[in-house]
Amino acid sequence: MTISEIQEEIIDEFSMFDDWQERYQYMIDLGKSLPLIKPEYKTEDNIITGCQSKVWVNAEMNDDKVIFTADSDAIITKGIIAILIRTFSNQHPKDIIEGNTDFIDKIGLKEHLSPTRANGLVSMIKKIKMYALAYQTQLN
Repeated sequence: MTISEIQEEIIDEFSMFDDWQERYQYMIDLGKSLPLIKPEYKTEDNIITGCQSKVWVNAEMNDDKVIFTADSDAIITKGIIAILIRTFSNQHPKDIIEGNTDFIDKIGLKEHLSPTRANGLVSMIKKIKMYALAYQTQLN
């Protein structure tokens, strides 16, 4: 699936819920299915700065696709990173770099986060794109 197709799927899933309590619960459930980072990758290099909770993201290249794993010590944040990993993992670095994040606004996520969580979300996206940029540079 392309990044856009995955984003449309996420928008459709979030539109099934009537209120944000249900959407938060869904994000918590998504966090439980997150491809977890190996303990040895829970390092300072992989931690997202700017988050109110701890979030680690690791990336590895496999057949010209970037595979992300992550973890967080907060359940909502774990759900947020799960959405991003679902969207951008197993994609070509160029597609990740060029991929937009409008779907976050379409599901209303940013407006339902505290300012520090919203900053953390932006930091997570930056980290994912930086990994993709590093791998894209290696491919050129």
